[in-house]
Amino acid sequence: MEELHGQHRPVLLSEAVEALAIKQDGFYLDGTFGRGGHSAEILKKLGKTGKLLAMDQDPLAIEVAELKFADDLRFEIVRNNFESLEEVVSSHGMAQRVDGVLLDIGVSSPQLDDATRGFSFIKPGPLDMRMNPHVGQSAAEWLATVEEYDLTTVLMHFGEEKFARRIANAIVETRKETVIDDTVQLANIIEAAIPVKPKNKHPATKSFQAIRIHINRELEVLENALRASLNVLAVGGRLAVISFHSLEDRMVKRFFRKMSRGPQIPKDIPVLAKDLEQPYRLIGKAIKPGKKEVQENPRSRSSVLRVIERVK
Repeated sequence: MEELHGQHRPVLLSEAVEALAIKQDGFYLDGTFGRGGHSAEILKKLGKTGKLLAMDQDPLAIEVAELKFADDLRFEIVRNNFESLEEVVSSHGMAQRVDGVLLDIGVSSPQLDDATRGFSFIKPGPLDMRMNPHVGQSAAEWLATVEEYDLTTVLMHFGEEKFARRIANAIVETRKETVIDDTVQLANIIEAAIPVKPKNKHPATKSFQAIRIHINRELEVLENALRASLNVLAVGGRLAVISFHSLEDRMVKRFFRKMSRGPQIPKDIPVLAKDLEQPYRLIGKAIKPGKKEVQENPRSRSSVLRVIERVK
């Protein structure tokens, strides 16, 4: 959900909205409202009878939505994690009647740039990292008690950090002497533990990513949301997903490939042609931002858009 600082323009904005093939009278779901860039673009393409339901777990996002679209009767926002989108859609009486779902995965620029949220390793701030600051453990609370082995596992799996063991040990040893509750403090601990500094990237990048993913259950949430999204689609409806790192994109790619293949039936079992029809089809290839967008917003560099459609 990376956005251009200041303008808060989501990456791949026109590509993502175009991928939804919006019908003027359709019903659409923006599962990751952020600061409303995608929602605004979808509303531009909807007619008077179209509807847009948005979701976000961040209380600041809800405030933005209620101010920005207060007078638009076609728009409604619900404060909830997007893994609950099937339940939310059903409560609106739109189960299997959604014409398009958009998911823009990850942390947004406003969240990154707000030092009080604890996502940034550049600015000092409380070590929180929760997308919903009212739910679950903060990063500081987790780091205060996590076992060294478990911390190493998180850094390896979610951050693909090759110095995970060194970093985990440094954190555990440091907390014996002092409380770790500041973002820059943690970044400095990580940097000091790494013997070979990465080029063109802050040494704490992968570790902060890993801790954030764990704190927010991001991969588990994404898996649940992907299944829920397909469950709510109408025939002809599309799911468009923008991801920002390889772990997310691999999950989306594999899930889309599996769903578009349909049931895998052994060759020697006789079946009717209709039983081999695929319920979903991939729409085009993966889309990445162009050079101009990357120049204007370096955070967009790793973004990937993938689209799937329900056909039966």
